[in-house]
Amino acid sequence: MNRSLRYFILGGATALAAVAVCAVLVVISPSDALENGGAGMNLFGEVFNVVRTNYVEPVTDQKLVEGAIKGMLASLDPHSSYMDAKEYGEMQVVTKGEFGGLGMQVTMENGLVKVISPIDDTPAAKAGIQSGDLILAIDDAPVTDMTLSEAVDKLRGPVGTQVKLTMRRQGVDPFEMKLTRGDIKVDPVKFHVQDGDIGYIRVSSFSERTDSAVQQAIKAIKAQTGDKLAGIVLDLRNNPGGLLDQAIAVSNDFLDKGEIVSIKGRQAKDNRSYEAQPDRDLARGLPIVVLINGGSASASEIVAGALQDLHRAVLLGTRSFGKGSVQTVLPVKESGGAIRLTTARYYTPSGRSIQAKGIDPDVVVEPAKIEQLAVGDTLHEADLKGALKNTDATTGAAAPAATPPPSSTPAPAGAVLPAPTTTPSSGALPPGATPLARPETAALDINTIGTDSDYQFVRAVDLLHGIKLFKNTAAAQ
Repeated sequence: MNRSLRYFILGGATALAAVAVCAVLVVISPSDALENGGAGMNLFGEVFNVVRTNYVEPVTDQKLVEGAIKGMLASLDPHSSYMDAKEYGEMQVVTKGEFGGLGMQVTMENGLVKVISPIDDTPAAKAGIQSGDLILAIDDAPVTDMTLSEAVDKLRGPVGTQVKLTMRRQGVDPFEMKLTRGDIKVDPVKFHVQDGDIGYIRVSSFSERTDSAVQQAIKAIKAQTGDKLAGIVLDLRNNPGGLLDQAIAVSNDFLDKGEIVSIKGRQAKDNRSYEAQPDRDLARGLPIVVLINGGSASASEIVAGALQDLHRAVLLGTRSFGKGSVQTVLPVKESGGAIRLTTARYYTPSGRSIQAKGIDPDVVVEPAKIEQLAVGDTLHEADLKGALKNTDATTGAAAPAATPPPSSTPAPAGAVLPAPTTTPSSGALPPGATPLARPETAALDINTIGTDSDYQFVRAVDLLHGIKLFKNTAAAQ
């Protein structure tokens, strides 16, 4: 039996560390299949010959066979598919973090292409595409007539060219928008220091460079803060996943013991578990808040689930995407392509499967837009509508709150931010879209991620400051 390489993947067209498995045998000639097959293969052979003989135009055997293979795999689940040699080569490029296109992770749902999440600093993210958006048509061609691979191929194209998308968003009628394809070079990790004592690390994808970039980020944050570092915010929002080995390594950057993830397949030989290496926690036990949302999928859910189950971090945000399956990429020697096949489910350390459920955060915080106040314009109880008046005779009449003149000057560091509105809204459709209605739900604003206008991030920083205060108070007693 031949051996070939397989790659565990967790989200989209991305591959993992190679291990040996049985080769995939692809039937190219229907006559060969008929010799060894049963009723199913007899049916396939009969239909194959009827189509080849009677179709209105001549069609090659290879096109028919590849079409049959694609249909077979697409009928299994949204993540199984066949890639021809070109698509397989593009997938291998994607895992290195550089590729051409729009920059969004997609899947197929009910015959439509669904956006799992846009990737930071790409045409899709800059245009305002959101997690959960549905693509109805690409350049006026309905996606219901396409496989996922065919849709992705139409989304790609030469850098600088345009593609028109017909889209639908929850609570919004279909709208159209045009995007210009770009040269996508994903920087998987960004970081900075907040308020002088909080480290912020945003991981946008799990490519080959992610773990080394996280380690460099932690090192740089420590160098900037010294012994003042009070905690770390690990931002996995809109992270569509990627390489399993990178998810395990990043989890281990904050763990020194315990199981990170386990994988269970149909066959016992596919079952395995991954343990944290001892004394590996680069954060040395410092408090961690992990930010997640509906765009956090697959490999990012492995990290979030491990840190939550092992009580290493507090998860804050909204429920994650819920992709708990493992895909294996099996190269096909005959065609030079590969099969992406769902072969297992993964489980968090507590033994739970998050497939189609997602991970619930410990602290639910919906996204909201925070408007900075002008200097000195800080809200107090007296400013609130309907606030009780102070009736203490020794205090005197309460003076009306002064209204400072409008100012574009941002609030100084440490200024109190107002509470978000009770019904946060993203405000408008993506720039350039042709709307028939407007969305009512708030979205993660690519321009404010990790800033004082990012409400979820601000809440995470407040939580870490609260933990620091509690520790200092306890130590002083």
